[in-house]
Amino acid sequence: MQQTPITEAQLESWSDKFQGCPQRQLAALALSKTNLNDVAFVSKGSFAMRQKFSVEIPTLDVTNQQSSGRCWLFAATNVLRERIAAEKNLEAFELSQSYLAFWDKFERANFFLESILETASLPADDRVVAHILTTGVHDGGQWDMFVNIVDKYGVVPKDVYDETFQSCHTGPMNAVLNRNLKACAVRLRKMVAAGAAEADIQKAKEEMLGSIYGFLCSCYGEPPKTFDFEYVDKDKVYHIEKGYTPKTFCETYVGDLLQKHVSIINAPTADKPYHRTFTVRLLGNVVGGKDVLYLNLTMEEFKEAVIRQLQAGKVVWFGSDVGKFGERDRGAWDDQSYNFELLTGLDLQLTKEDSLDYWFSAMNHAMVITGVNLDDGKPTRWKIENSWGDKSGTKGYYVCSDSWFDQYVYQAAVEAEYLGELARLTSQEPIVLDPWDPMGTLAD
Repeated sequence: MQQTPITEAQLESWSDKFQGCPQRQLAALALSKTNLNDVAFVSKGSFAMRQKFSVEIPTLDVTNQQSSGRCWLFAATNVLRERIAAEKNLEAFELSQSYLAFWDKFERANFFLESILETASLPADDRVVAHILTTGVHDGGQWDMFVNIVDKYGVVPKDVYDETFQSCHTGPMNAVLNRNLKACAVRLRKMVAAGAAEADIQKAKEEMLGSIYGFLCSCYGEPPKTFDFEYVDKDKVYHIEKGYTPKTFCETYVGDLLQKHVSIINAPTADKPYHRTFTVRLLGNVVGGKDVLYLNLTMEEFKEAVIRQLQAGKVVWFGSDVGKFGERDRGAWDDQSYNFELLTGLDLQLTKEDSLDYWFSAMNHAMVITGVNLDDGKPTRWKIENSWGDKSGTKGYYVCSDSWFDQYVYQAAVEAEYLGELARLTSQEPIVLDPWDPMGTLAD
């Protein structure tokens, strides 16, 4: 198709149109000294975002991931801690997110190096190699990656392995680690190209991992091997349970709960037929662990499963795009609370399918659903436990509209029993998606 440059006549026409349009002139006045989001705000829509729900699960105080991207770990441990707190009659309790983050970082470094070796015959500018190198090791993750870490390393209470400055301000640490991993990638790829023996390559990789382990211990502290579980219950009675390892504590208080969960998605794109399972190539953390696995459902089926689990008194881990139509102070996400098209005069219509295919929207944050408001059995709004501290929203709890949920919620982890007959579909051989598929972005 022939390229067509902008002409002077077109510029004059568009200028005349702008000057003669009262709506555009009014918008220019409003936008000259006010945030665009504030000008587009629709108060009528926001009134419906009330913190009142027909199905609501009492939960503990919110957590705070601080300056880190560990939302998936905070959300997942928030699901587990509710079961433990209920069993032990606790009014406050957290599992250590740092403990899981340490092992995720370490395992993901190994996963990175293995991916580098797997693709060592490809040029550095190959798209797959470029994806590995640019993604590196970061804070994000997927539900199945959480399961892998817990299965291998167990869990510990937060007061056994608490936060450090680096664990909750991860930017500089990640930057140094990823620079090191690129240096390791250079060395390993050169060894492969030079025809080095497999034993020499593995020895070099082992040395690299040893250095990374030491660096992570400096940042987080070395993870505990044994500990005592101390707690004070709601009746102010002190308890101590001695001699746990992270694995035995997990066996005692988590059991097989994680194995009961299924990761469901709603991805209405042509490459992802409903009722099929999917995985993403080169997405993971533990080499030899469980592959990331999704079951794609219609949004109606997706929400029905989530609602059934909530009605059973169990909170739900989920992934969404929180960068759209949100207001942090109010603690709300609602596409009906903004009218950007009226304000801007631009065509902003994108379906959920278009948003995924054209990279407008993808998962970037994991949280916990703790309630839903039903009107004649249909959801109108959802209660959300976030991990951004208690200074925003209603003491850190948020609400989203059902229309926002339809458009920007992509993934949830539900127990198989709440899927009914759909649960049998998880036994299918999964379709393998490209490493850069938008369903994998929560791990970036």
